[in-house]
Amino acid sequence: MYLDVPITAENPDNFVEHLFAWLEREGQTKYDSSVTQLEHALQTANLAVIENAHEFEVVAALLHDVGHLLMNENSAESDFLASDLMHESVGAEWLEKFFPDQLVTAVRYHVPAKRYLCAMDETYYKGLSAASTASLRVQGGPMTEEECSIFEGLKGWQSAVALRKRDDRAKMSGKDVPSINAYRDLVIKYLK
Repeated sequence: MYLDVPITAENPDNFVEHLFAWLEREGQTKYDSSVTQLEHALQTANLAVIENAHEFEVVAALLHDVGHLLMNENSAESDFLASDLMHESVGAEWLEKFFPDQLVTAVRYHVPAKRYLCAMDETYYKGLSAASTASLRVQGGPMTEEECSIFEGLKGWQSAVALRKRDDRAKMSGKDVPSINAYRDLVIKYLK
């Protein structure tokens, strides 16, 4: 379900109010057995804050899986891990209407970053959750050496790798993190 809220210099508060209400409503679906999609987003953003990431990386962390929500792709749907619906591309294409390139790039490449990390670090690969391991198979598996080289040539690839690492650690049931409203001013700051 796409969220189409007009964005102008006069209404960034209105945009964020609608965006956050939508995220809170649609994010109640399960990401996996341990967390909802909203809990996962909030945990990922919180990790970015704790790690003193760039502000745009915090917003990217909060919004990185918006593609799942746009397509109603969640653990209750039979196709969630059956095929790659490219949630990262769907999310990035939607986000680029509202946010700057560096933020959108981190979202766009967070799945290729998983494939990259699996190719570069066997320990990383062995630490993937069951859902991430299953999705890796449909996303193309670990990158080849050539794909890794190409990936390292992309602008913003380091932010995507950092986002991916946070993404992987943001699946803890019952973790106490700040609410979505803690990110209101930051999201407004990064609106185009």
